[in-house]
Order: sequence, then structure tokens, then C-alpha cells
Amino acid sequence: MGPGVKEDETETGGRKTVQLITFFFLLNISSLLAPTSGFALKTCRISYNIAKCAGLKLTAVARDIPSAVKGFDLSSNKISRVHVSDFENLPVLTQLDLNRNFITLIDDGAFANLISLNKLNLNNNKLGKLGAELFRGLSNLTELRVRSNSIKAVAETTFQPMKSLKLLDFSHNKLGHITKVKSMLQHLPNLRELYLKSNGFTTFHSEELTNSSLVLKYLDLSQNPITDFQITANVFPNLTWFNIGGAPGKTQMIWDVRNKTFLSRVSTLDITGLRMKFGDMKTLLWMVNSSLTSLRLNAMRTNLTALVQTSCTVPTLSVLQLRLNKLFFVSSDLFKLCFNVTEIDLTDNKIKTIRDDAFRSLHSLKILSLSHNKLSSVPRATRNLPSLAELDLSSNNITKLGCDDFANQTKLKQLNLYQNSIAALAECVFKDLVRLQVLKLQSNRLSNLNGAFKIPLPYLKQLLLNTNTLTAIKRGEFSGLRSLQNLSLHQNKISELEYGSFGGLTSLTDLLLQSNQIKETEINKGVFNDLINLRRLELRDNHIKYYYSSSLPLAPFSRLSRLETLAIPSQHGKGGSQLPRNLLQGLTNLLDFSIRDMHLVSLHKDMFNDTPQLTNLDISSNELKDLSPDWFSQIPNLKSLYISRTSLTSLDYLTDANLTKLEFVQARKNEYSVISEDIINSLPSLVYADFQGNGFTCDCDNAWFIQWIQNNNQTQVFDAYNFKCNYPVNLKGMKLLELDIRLCSVNTEFIMFISTTCAILVFMLASFIYHFLRWHLAYAYYFFLALLFDTKHKNRQPANQYDAFVSYNTNDEPWIMRELLPKLEGEQGWRLCLHHRDFMPGKPIVENIVDAIYGSRKTICVISRRYLESEWCSREMQVASFRLFDEQKDVLILVFLEDIPTAELSPYYRMKKLLNKMTYLSWPRAAEHTELFWEKLRQALWTGEDRVDECFPLNVVDNQR
Repeated sequence: MGPGVKEDETETGGRKTVQLITFFFLLNISSLLAPTSGFALKTCRISYNIAKCAGLKLTAVARDIPSAVKGFDLSSNKISRVHVSDFENLPVLTQLDLNRNFITLIDDGAFANLISLNKLNLNNNKLGKLGAELFRGLSNLTELRVRSNSIKAVAETTFQPMKSLKLLDFSHNKLGHITKVKSMLQHLPNLRELYLKSNGFTTFHSEELTNSSLVLKYLDLSQNPITDFQITANVFPNLTWFNIGGAPGKTQMIWDVRNKTFLSRVSTLDITGLRMKFGDMKTLLWMVNSSLTSLRLNAMRTNLTALVQTSCTVPTLSVLQLRLNKLFFVSSDLFKLCFNVTEIDLTDNKIKTIRDDAFRSLHSLKILSLSHNKLSSVPRATRNLPSLAELDLSSNNITKLGCDDFANQTKLKQLNLYQNSIAALAECVFKDLVRLQVLKLQSNRLSNLNGAFKIPLPYLKQLLLNTNTLTAIKRGEFSGLRSLQNLSLHQNKISELEYGSFGGLTSLTDLLLQSNQIKETEINKGVFNDLINLRRLELRDNHIKYYYSSSLPLAPFSRLSRLETLAIPSQHGKGGSQLPRNLLQGLTNLLDFSIRDMHLVSLHKDMFNDTPQLTNLDISSNELKDLSPDWFSQIPNLKSLYISRTSLTSLDYLTDANLTKLEFVQARKNEYSVISEDIINSLPSLVYADFQGNGFTCDCDNAWFIQWIQNNNQTQVFDAYNFKCNYPVNLKGMKLLELDIRLCSVNTEFIMFISTTCAILVFMLASFIYHFLRWHLAYAYYFFLALLFDTKHKNRQPANQYDAFVSYNTNDEPWIMRELLPKLEGEQGWRLCLHHRDFMPGKPIVENIVDAIYGSRKTICVISRRYLESEWCSREMQVASFRLFDEQKDVLILVFLEDIPTAELSPYYRMKKLLNKMTYLSWPRAAEHTELFWEKLRQALWTGEDRVDECFPLNVVDNQR
């Protein structure tokens, strides 16, 4: 115990030390046992915070989904049961899709932990009933879909937790009676949309559903065999969308709604296929007379003309849908009362003929759909529609277009003529369509445009000519389309692009030319020079092939400074190819570039000099054998890289590529056997990596990669649990993540734990020794040090140069010089060795001490409190003590300058022991008898041996002790 330290303070310090040690010990234990969460999923993948597990043939809910996902898609699997623990760790999930499984049972409370869930899809399963606790915890659910199950029973409290539900789709189940819906509605105060299509209801009485007004806006009761429909109270005051059509069977529905106000807000009414007496039909239409805007009369089995004429008397009606009515002919009477109708849909009939005056009353008609009929030409009746803005003639049998087919249609904005058999266009065919914005001519037999687009169509923005038989684009072919933004020419047979083919298209942003027969000689003509605002150019699946990397005389895209997407993959041709070094010249804003499957054997080092903004690059399915890191230095903003199916054997080039912004890497089916730590560390922003289909080496070279897959929580490694070993041969086919890597590396965490624990124990031991044994330890230190020097000089017995070596503290030097030295040397004639006078300069102090002690017959220790506290004096005492014990001679003389109590000597264990065994001289006690003191000292120095006759004085060496 050190001077001035009290016992209670020592105990307090000891307790604090133990508490500190315990804290650090537990901290290390917790860090060692803390679970790690990896981002590699065994089956699913994460995309935009949605876990996508659709179509994977799962028989149970995947359990390794990160807790931060907001969407979970489990559709199209083979799950038969949902367990209570399946979704317990997904607190922020907002959308859950279990559509198209085989679910027959859902445990009560299975969704209880999904407190953030908004949308739940259980469509197309095999549920037979809904239990009382099924939806417990779903207080924030707004959409529930249980369509196409076999639900017959619903517990009274099933829907009680779902106070926020706004949409419920219960269609295609087996409820059988409307009373089973009552328990749903009484717990759903915010329900806005209710779909009960095809549930086997035979009657609908409002009092069996509810006695209070509902907030419903959408109600679907279609395809139920309802024969008796009765509303006796205003339970649907807010209903705007109502579907009651499509009842199976031949029995007619009896309509018993006598109060006109009960459905007074319905604006969309669907009575498709409804069997009802014409009188009841008129009553129904009379009830919605002031609010109806859209009426669907599809597949009707009554007098359609009379029904249409009755419907058109509703003054607010504007949309009339008449699909699937088996119309062959449109007479002049069908729409004669439809003055206010603005949209008519006659899709999916069998119309071959339309009377020229069939639409003469439709002065307000803006949209007319005649799609999927049997028309062989554009009906003349359409010319008499002065307000027509959209005309759909797609999927008919039209073979040719005349110059007057669209006469007077100056307000037409969209014209659909796709999926016909039109073989050619006349130059004058679109002359009157001065406001046309969208023209769809795809999937015809066009082989020549005949200058049809040289005539100005000043507002045309979208022109679809894909899937025809065009072989060439002539100079100025689209010169009349100054406002065109989207031009689709893909899937033709275009092999020739004349210079100036796209002249005049200065507003074009998207040009699709994929799947044609275009060669590099065509695009090298500068055919794209006029497209100064082009953003997207698709040239995939053509015959563009280069076999040299030298610069082209004229870079094909040099004028397309605003181009953002360029795709030229999958080009036809034989042999390995290269790309000219200046192919991308001028594309300073290019973001997305694809050269997949072009049989490239190399890429010039300067290929991307002009594309500093590039973010997506696809070079997959080529024969590239090497990529230089310098190659990527030109595209530092790259975020997505596709390098699948190449001849590359390593990803080492990425380590020095400085792709700090790269987030997505797809490197499937290559020959990568080892993914090193350096590769991954060089991609600090990586969030998705796909290494599927590589043959990995299953040894310690991939130990770090395996650990990273399992433990990292930033990067998702797609399909990692299916990675297979290719080497060594005896492990071929084994899963990479099944490799035991414990022998490959030391467990760093465990070592840190052990090391830290040991350090703490050492710290505890040191603290204990410092508090309780520090003086004993100090003594032991000097004891062994003296022993070391004693052993060293044991066999050295030099001639005694001095009668005595005087060991003293510098602070006691005045007494030595005034009292001791004059008496012993001056009067008695002894030769004394003093450290300040006789030690050898330049020699280590410890060696000087040992030589002085063993070179003198005796050692005089002049002891004071300062002496006991001096390090060097202690060493001198230890060496002298060892000589005493070793030689068994009287070689040590103790002289006390002060009276020192025994208690103060206790820390100096050796001193106390010496005093117990031998006499000593005390200067304070000889105050009145100094002569006796000096006589006793002389006798102690006298040993009977001859005195030293001479010695060799040394220069003074003064060492602070």
C-alpha cells in the first residue's frame, strides 16, 4: 500500500476496477454473440425495396427477408399454409401479395405483426373460410383482395380490426347469401369499394345487408343469379359505380326499387348480359336519369335498338359501350336519339357494314371504337362526325386506304389502323388530318410509304409503322412531320437508309429501328445527322458489323449530342468483330449503351472518351478476354454494368477501375472462380451483384467471399445459395455456401474476444498487485537484478582495490564529506570507494556498482530515509546482500544516519531481514559518544587481513541517486 492511501479508498478503487472489468467482459461477450444479418437470400431477390419471390415454386413463406422491405411478392408459388411466424419480422411491410398459391389454411394472427400493411392480396387460393382472428392487427389495411377462393363462411368478428379498409374484393367465392356480407359491413366504416361478383347470390334485399346508410361508392354484384333485387331504404346514398350485369341462367331479374332517389348518384352503370323485362330496364334507367354518364350494354339478349334508344333519352349519358352484341350491321336507327353521346364502343362485334347515315345524329361524338370487327374499308359514315377526335379501326380486314377516307376529319387526334391488311399508302390519304397527333399503322402489309408523310401533319407526335414489310426509307420520307417525337420502324425489312432519310424530324426523341436488315454502311452515311433532339436510338438485331478499330471518316452519331440511350446489340454476322474507336463521338450525354452479343473480341481503350455521363453499360455475350482498368476511367459515373457470358476469367480489372458509383453488377455464366476482397472493396456503392452460373473454386481462396455473402448487409447477392463448385474435382457440384471455411482463417472476432478478455484479466491482476503487492514486487525486481549481476561476477574475483565501498544517497553527501571521510581515510587510513569520486566514466552505472562492491573488502551502507527511497541505493544494497550470502563473510556494514521505525522498513523486506540477523551502527545514538562510534566502525572494517596498500584514484563521476 502506497504512502497516504487509506484502506477504504483502496477497497473502493478495487471495487471500481472489478466493475470496469465486468463491463468490458460482458461487452465483449455481447459483441461476439450478436447475430449478423446478411443480404443474400436463398430464393428471392430485392428490387426497389420489394422482396420478389414470385413463380419460384415455394412451398412455404421465405424466412430470410430483410426486415426493412416494404413489399413482399409471393405470388404464383405452391404455398399451402401461412403460419403465425411467417411474417413476424416485417414491421414496415406495406404490401403483401399471396396471389395464385394453394393456401387452404392461415393461422390466426398470422398477420398480427404487419402493423404497417396497406394492401393484402389473397386472390386465387383455396380458402374455404375466414377465421375470427385471421386479420388481427391489420388496423391500417386499406385494400383486401380474396377473389377466386372457395370461401363459404366468414366469422362474425373477422373484419373487426380493419377499420381503415377502403376496398374489399370478395368476387368469385361461395358466400351464397347476402346476409353473410352483413358482418363484414358492420365493421368497415370506411369501405368505399365492394366487389361481390359471382358469389351465388339469388336474392338481394337491402334490409338483409344493412339498415344504415353506407359510404360505398363502388358496388359490383355482377354474375350473380339474382332473381329478386329489392332496395327498401336509402342504403347507397353515395354510390356512383354500379355493376349488376352478367347474371347466368335464363331467369329474369325482378327489379323492385320504387324510390327514385335510392340510386340517384350512380354515374356508371354496367348491366352487361342482364336478363330483365324491358319495363324493369326502363325503370332502372329512369332511376339514374339525372346522374348517369356511362352505360355498359355489352352482350345484351334483348332488343338492342330499343334499349339503345331508351338509354339515349337519358340527358346526362355520354359514354355508351356495346361490346359483344353480335352486330353484323349498323342501321341508321340505332343511334338516332344519341345526340349527347360523346363516346361509343362497338368493339368485338361482327360488323361488316355500316349505313352511311348511321352516325348522322352523333354531332357530339368524340371517340368511336370499331375495333375487332369485319370491316373491309373505312366506313363512309365516319366522315360525317365533325367532332370526332379518336377513331379506332384496328383489327379489321381493311386492305387499302383512299384519299377521301378521312375527309373532313379535321379534329381527329388519334387514328388506330393497326392489325389490318393495308399494303400501301396513297400520298393524299392523310391530307385532311391536320390535327392528328397519334397514328398507329403497325402490323399491316405496308411495303412503301409513297410520300404519305411528306404532306404536312404539323401536330403528329407518334407514328407507329412497326411490323410491316418496308425495305427502304427514302430521302425526305418524313419531311412533313416537324412535330414528330416517336417513330417506330422496328420489325420491318429495311436494308436501305438514304442520306436524308430522317430529314425534317428535328423534334424526334425516340427512333426504333431494331429487327431490320440495316448494315454498317447505311448508318455510316450520316443518316442520323438531322435528329438533333434524339434521346433514344434502337438498332439491335440488325446486320451492323465492324471488323476494325480504326476511326471512321464520319462518326455515325456525331450530331446526336442529346442522345441518352443507344442500343446496338445482337447484330448478325460471322467472326469476331471490333468497334471503331470514334463510334461514340459526339455522344456527350449518353447514359445507356448496349453492345450485347456482337461477337466483340476487344474494345479500343479510347472507346468512351466522349461519353463521360454513361451510367448503364451492357457488354454481355461477347468474346472479350481482357479489360483494362483504364478503360473504365473514362466513365466514372457508371452505375450498372452487365458483363455476363464473356470470356473473362477474372474481375480483377475492377480493383483499379475507380467505379465508386457502381451499384449494379450482372456477371452471369462467366469463368470467374474466385471473387476477392479487393474486388468487392473497390465497389463501395454496390447494392446488387449477380454472379449466377459461374464455376467457383471451393477452397480457402473464396473464404472471404463466402463470409461476405452471408454477413454483409449492403449488397444483395442474387441466387447466392445456389452457387456451385467447379474446382476441385472431388467437390464439383457442391454448393459454394456449404463449404466449411472455419479451417481457412482464424475467427477474428473470437481472437479479439480472447485477447480483450486476457487484457482485462491482466489489467485486473496488475491493479490488484499495485494496490496490495507493489512493494513486494519492487523488492523482487531488485532482488533478481542483483542476482543477475551476482551470477555474472560470481567467478570474477578481482584484487581488492579498496577497504570499503561507501553506499549512500547524494542528499547525505555532506555527512560523508564532513564526518566519515576525514575519520576513515584521514585519521584511520582506510581506502574508501565513493561513487562520485571513483566510478569509471562512460561505464554503465550498474557495472560500476558491481565492480566497486566486489573490488572492496567491505561495503558500508549509510542508511537514511532518502537512501531507502533511492533506486540506485537499493541496487547497491541488493548486490552487497548477495555478496554477503554468497561468500558467507562479514562484508556488509550498516550505518543508520536516522532513527527509522521498523514499520517504515517493512516495505523493504530485505533490509528488515538483515537487521534481524546482524548488528548495525546508529549515528543518532552516538551523539555523545562519537569516538566509540568511530572505534566500532574501525573494528568492523578490520578483518585480520592485510589492508590494501595502494589504490588507483579515479576521476569523479557524480550520479544523482
